[in-house]
Amino acid sequence: MKLALVTETFPPEINGVAMTLGQLAAGLTRHAIAVTVHRPRQRVDAGRARGTLFPPSEIRPYAEMLHAGLPIPGYSLLRLGLPARGTLLRAWREARPDVVHIATEGPLGWAALSAAGSLGIPLASSFHTNFHSYSRHYGFSFLTRPALAYLRWFHNRTRITLSPTEELNRELARDGFHGMRLLSRGVDTEHFSPARRDDTLRSAWGAGPDDPVFLHVSRLAAEKNYDLLFRAWSEIRATQARARFVVVSDGPLRKKLSRTHPWALFTGFLDRDDLARHYASADIFLYPSLTETFGNVITEAMASGLSVSAYDYAAAARYIRHGENGLLAPFDDASAFLANARRLAAEDPRPRRQLGLVARATAENIPWSRVIEGFARDLREVAGLGGSGPAPSTTKLAATSS
Repeated sequence: MKLALVTETFPPEINGVAMTLGQLAAGLTRHAIAVTVHRPRQRVDAGRARGTLFPPSEIRPYAEMLHAGLPIPGYSLLRLGLPARGTLLRAWREARPDVVHIATEGPLGWAALSAAGSLGIPLASSFHTNFHSYSRHYGFSFLTRPALAYLRWFHNRTRITLSPTEELNRELARDGFHGMRLLSRGVDTEHFSPARRDDTLRSAWGAGPDDPVFLHVSRLAAEKNYDLLFRAWSEIRATQARARFVVVSDGPLRKKLSRTHPWALFTGFLDRDDLARHYASADIFLYPSLTETFGNVITEAMASGLSVSAYDYAAAARYIRHGENGLLAPFDDASAFLANARRLAAEDPRPRRQLGLVARATAENIPWSRVIEGFARDLREVAGLGGSGPAPSTTKLAATSS
């Protein structure tokens, strides 16, 4: 089967959506699916012309076609795809895919929606980011309903829409999204592993063997609830002088946060190997975000052997058992979140180490292989339906991650 995967973010960009799609693209090729990734050109693509098909290689098992893009304001390392309907029409007339899967709803995704619809190619999509819920964090609450309406219109033009949790599927179905299916997430436990712990790195942070290091990995943006994270860290710092605090990634808030919290180390973006080393060299992962569709960082931290504290929804709700392999706070209960943070910062390191050991064991049972197998089944079903109109209204949950 031939699949065209259209996305505006993809490795080597470092974010949850890019890393998920990289795993899926590579994994599908092991299921007799020939994958062509359509994405914007990135900085690493110097010398590779847009609109040219690059076949699979020893480095990557999927083909790529690069399209025009622009840097996203505030995220200089990420690109926004530009409309490429004509290029896609020419490419797909010459080598027609059996199914087009659209992973992002931006200009490149819209162009793919239009081109595939014109050619009658079956369409699938996935829902990765709650863009409609972000508007209130940026003072644009009046855009919430229009944004949701656009996302609903977009995804209902595809036969199925896949999201990472049953909880989100039900929410989107209530909002009028059709053809919802489940496409959960796995975690690469060979890459994200306690074996990557680096005492030299810890020493550079000023941390001794038993000193608690708090790590945070996420996009530094308003919707990630940083007021609560730094409130928790400030309380811990006031009572636990040996604690260290490390923030990995970048985003619009980096300058402000680093200026107002000079006692925390801000690393900026890291490549995948360095990211795994930073995870494994820390001890505790606090994640106060309330806007996740899944939260890959939760399972990456668990795989790295960290004790994790988060709100009880999305990935945390699915994989953390409170007090056994991590700590959960009721959704949006700031007091409970702060209490869990203080608990992990206790002088005795043994309880948090035990949580980390069990978290690692949990992560070892979240393989990508089952997720990819289910995704391949869904794509084959869509390809066999013919046409590109929306699927009948249904909330069937395919067994893509059981």
